[in-house]
Amino acid sequence: MAAESLKWSCAWLLLWLCVRASEAKDTRASMNDDILLPYAHGHGPSHSHRHVRDCQSVIYGNNTHESWPSSNHNGQPVAESKIFVTNVERSAKWVYGHVTVVHDPLRTVSVVEPGGPDGCKMSRNVSVEETAKAAQCLYAQNAGFFGTKSGKCLGNVVSNGRLVQNSGGVQNAQFGIRRDGSLVFGYLSQEDVLDQSNPFVQLVSGVIWLLRNGSLHYFVDVVSARTAVGHDAEGKLLLFQIDGQTEVRGMNLWEMAKFLKENGVINAINLDGGGSSTYVVNGSLASYPSDHCKADNRWRCGRAVSTILCIHERRCQPENCSGHGECVDGHCQCQKGWQGTACDSLVCQPPACGPHGFCTADGCICDAGWRGNNCSHECLRGFYGDSCKQRCSCVNGGSCDPVHGHCTCPPGFHGETCQQVCPLGFFGVSCAQECRCDNLCPCEPQTGSCNATLRGDANYTLQRAGRCLAKQMFTSWIREKDAQREQPYLAERTWLIITLTLASLLSASLVVHLVQACRSTVISRFPERRDYSYVPLTDINGASSRTGDVGKSRDENFGLEDSDSQDEIWSPGRS
Repeated sequence: MAAESLKWSCAWLLLWLCVRASEAKDTRASMNDDILLPYAHGHGPSHSHRHVRDCQSVIYGNNTHESWPSSNHNGQPVAESKIFVTNVERSAKWVYGHVTVVHDPLRTVSVVEPGGPDGCKMSRNVSVEETAKAAQCLYAQNAGFFGTKSGKCLGNVVSNGRLVQNSGGVQNAQFGIRRDGSLVFGYLSQEDVLDQSNPFVQLVSGVIWLLRNGSLHYFVDVVSARTAVGHDAEGKLLLFQIDGQTEVRGMNLWEMAKFLKENGVINAINLDGGGSSTYVVNGSLASYPSDHCKADNRWRCGRAVSTILCIHERRCQPENCSGHGECVDGHCQCQKGWQGTACDSLVCQPPACGPHGFCTADGCICDAGWRGNNCSHECLRGFYGDSCKQRCSCVNGGSCDPVHGHCTCPPGFHGETCQQVCPLGFFGVSCAQECRCDNLCPCEPQTGSCNATLRGDANYTLQRAGRCLAKQMFTSWIREKDAQREQPYLAERTWLIITLTLASLLSASLVVHLVQACRSTVISRFPERRDYSYVPLTDINGASSRTGDVGKSRDENFGLEDSDSQDEIWSPGRS
């Protein structure tokens, strides 16, 4: 039991040592006991920004902010820091502080988030010393307000050209630097913050516009440590940090504004003060904070704050010179064809290239079909396309479109490259007209003249066409003649049948004659078959005597000539 009790005692002792070690690890942590709240309920006035504009209109019209060109002196130190000690009229107490004069604000001043990029997004609170070391600041002081419980950055924040957060139009005093180097102080609408015609490269929100055009603008009676930013008549940026403690020592805003005016400040706004008021030189604390240290309240420690104003070696805005140059001692050395402090503007500007080209870093780029330094000349004959570098392919005197290279053929030719002569019988532009020559003779393809000598190729073509046509005409004529012949009444098959029939009859007749001949031969060989004799009819019928001799003589002759057929005459005497 005693051993277990000893074990627990050792465990609690070890835990206590760890806690003490963790507390001792940051001996400069602040207790945040000097809180100076500009507003009792939240950040910003209870009325809208329209009310602020209405208040301004009596003296300043509708303009709620002031712009001033910044200085850009070269060859001087980036900034000069001075320590001042001054007394305050209301008491015999002395006030200590720092004034930092910046000669080239655009290139040497940055709004830096707590701990670096995305510090506001993560609601971080980091000491000015730590943030200044990370950003390599020569001089630094606290800037914007933040939520004491949430740690959230308050108001508008733009850091090195990047919009970190937008307050949505909440009207608090602002300090910003635009891309052209203008220093802006006052109240900004949401449209002003988001304007891209000349955007902000640095922007931070404060509370109370202390000086406007050299006049005291607002005052608050609470005495405390103060931080402010303003500019003089030369456009130099001035950072003010005053040591103090709320309601004990320091300045109120009336005294602060008066002090700034006495030091030549034209416009200035109040930044986060009280225990947040901190000034750092080369990463080391140079001011006297009002917050007590957590580790030992006999000492004072710098508070973990939100954004800071960082003065650094000259940098270009943007640092990469928009990708078109090189940053040398805070100035962009632009590449060929680019100009401007940020190398973001082309040397060639409209309307340098006219209506037929556009500007680039290399000068004018002409549209297809145009050429020249300012794209004012069409392509030379025979060329077309971008920069007129492509050659036309048109032949026979054809001209090409300077943009796409399409050929326009002269009269008498056609085709994509005008390589073909008009077909026989046609002439003119695009070979669209028909020849009007007698007997349909071809004409000259350019003019349509019928008294023309065709080219060798055309003559050869015409000769071949004539031969072909003559042959076709002759063949057609033969076919027409054959078609016009009298067609037979009977078909070929009918004629064949008739021919075979006649041949058969002729053959039969021949056979009959042969049979008769054979019979005559048989009778001559057998006399007993002569039972018949030829008796003329004249003798039988008793013809006249005057004709008897003649008939007798004729009968004898006839009988001799036709003796072979006498057997065919029947004789009744021998029956």
